[in-house]
Amino acid sequence: MRSLRTFWKTTETKGEVPSLGPFAVWLSCAQLITWGSVFYTFSLLMGPIERELGLSRAESSLAFSLALLADGLMAYPVGRWIDQGHERRVMAWGSAWVGACLFAHSFIDSLSGFYAVWIALGLGMSATLYAPVFAVVTRRFPNDFRRAIIIMTFLGGLASTVFIPLSSWLIQALGWRHALWVLALFQWLICLPLHAWFLKGAHQKLSSANAPLLPHQDSSEIKNPAIGVHLKRAPFWLLAGFMLMTAVVSSALPAHMVSLLEEAHMSPAWVIAIPASIGVIQVFGRLLLFVFEKHLDVHAANKWIPCLVPLGLVFLVAGGLATWAALLFVIFYGLGNGLNTIVKGTAMAQYVSREHVGQLNGLLGLPLAMGRAIAPWALGLMWTTEDGYAMGLRWLLLVGLIGVGCLWWAQKSALSNAPH
Repeated sequence: MRSLRTFWKTTETKGEVPSLGPFAVWLSCAQLITWGSVFYTFSLLMGPIERELGLSRAESSLAFSLALLADGLMAYPVGRWIDQGHERRVMAWGSAWVGACLFAHSFIDSLSGFYAVWIALGLGMSATLYAPVFAVVTRRFPNDFRRAIIIMTFLGGLASTVFIPLSSWLIQALGWRHALWVLALFQWLICLPLHAWFLKGAHQKLSSANAPLLPHQDSSEIKNPAIGVHLKRAPFWLLAGFMLMTAVVSSALPAHMVSLLEEAHMSPAWVIAIPASIGVIQVFGRLLLFVFEKHLDVHAANKWIPCLVPLGLVFLVAGGLATWAALLFVIFYGLGNGLNTIVKGTAMAQYVSREHVGQLNGLLGLPLAMGRAIAPWALGLMWTTEDGYAMGLRWLLLVGLIGVGCLWWAQKSALSNAPH
């Protein structure tokens, strides 16, 4: 708890800009609401919307893939606007937009309307979820952005744990259309004011005086930063490979988790309880990292954390979907997936550029969105009645190991070019 109290008091700033602790905690509330009301509520809406509009599962699922693609398409413009100091406008208007889309969602009566509203929600997601807020804290707190990101993901990691039961209750009590009104009000009455208040006083550019040099930078690059310089260097492209491979693995598994655990011959109660516990496991891992980070070498932590998910897959593949192997897999998957959010959220700033972190991550938005959209479908294609998920899991293990290799290479490249 001493670590948490110290964090709350650190980085006091002048004027109306809040200190790092309250800034991170309050914005994490907005993350919990937006992840929960949009990302995790979709699966609960599928059933009633399919029944009312007469849609197939393939037709309804396509709406979420379209949202992910829209999110990816807007990632670079959003990142650029944030790098230019327009974070308050981007995220406040983003919350207003998401609320308006959820409200409009309650009036849809056709497949085209369903797709249109989720494409619009995807645009709103690009301005309100982790990518933009991570860029914001990196700009505002260049000396302590990693710890800010860790604490911001505490509540964000509980979005499924909070909103799956909450949204389910709202749908049962009010019907899915009126439930969307309540979720829209959360955006307008909570997220919008939080973004409007806490994102005051943004600097137009990241101050070079406040931003320590990266391992591979010299002072001339800080004075004359150019995004094109970073696109010609290996660390950016290697981190792109790491993030894409990690996105494929982390996106492929959740959609098939229940079926996978059923193949492990678990009881129905465990099949539901274990996926629901992943959010808690993720937050537990982030809490451990927050408490012990001051005692860890940040580059060593970045190096070994991404190994957790592949290690879980090793247990699953080697154990042949035995119950013990499935349990170990879920533990390592939950810890790894939760901590990978921190690594992915900070690696570009640590090994490439703090000044252009929004734009650099934004450039990866579309390929990452495509990877997240295709991965669950591809894993389903590899399922067979004879071997179940065996072949697909082996491919995911290979993809995960390639991602780890890309990160290790990016680290080595960036750190080996450090000025002596």
